Amino acid sequence: MPHFLCNFADGMDYKLSKDEKLTSRTAIERLFGEGRSLMAFPLRAAYRLRPCGEHPVQFLISIPKKRIRKAVQRVTLRRRTREAYRLNRRELLFPALQQGTGVDIAFVYLDNTPAPYSVINEKMIHLLTRIAHEADRLNADNANKEPE
Repeated sequence: MPHFLCNFADGMDYKLSKDEKLTSRTAIERLFGEGRSLMAFPLRAAYRLRPCGEHPVQFLISIPKKRIRKAVQRVTLRRRTREAYRLNRRELLFPALQQGTGVDIAFVYLDNTPAPYSVINEKMIHLLTRIAHEADRLNADNANKEPE
C-alpha cells in the first residue's frame, strides 16, 4: 500500500504531496488522448483509469487564459479547485482505488466568470463520486473475469 494511503487509513493527513501532481508530458497526452471525460459545469474532469503504480492518483488543474483573462482570478480559481479536491478526495476517491486501480485526472475550468468556492466544491464532489463509481465498476469487472 502506498505511503499516503496508509495516512488516510489512520485518518490524519489531508496534505497534497508533490507526487500527486500530474507533470509527465506523456501521461498528460495519454490522459487527453485515451481518457474519458465528465462534466459538472463549471468543471470538466478528464480521467484515465490505469494499473496502480508508484503514484495511484495524480491530478492537474487547468484554468484557461482564454476564458479567465485576469491572472489574479485564475490563481484564485486554481486555489479553490485544489482545495475542493484536497478536502474531498479522501472520502470519495481512495476507497475505490484501494483495489489496485490508479487514476490520472485533469480538472478544466469552463466558465467565463469565477465561481464561488461552494459551487466548485459541490461540483468536485459530484465528479469524484462518478469517477469512484467507474473505478469500482472496473474493479468488479476485473474480479469477475479472473479465473478461479
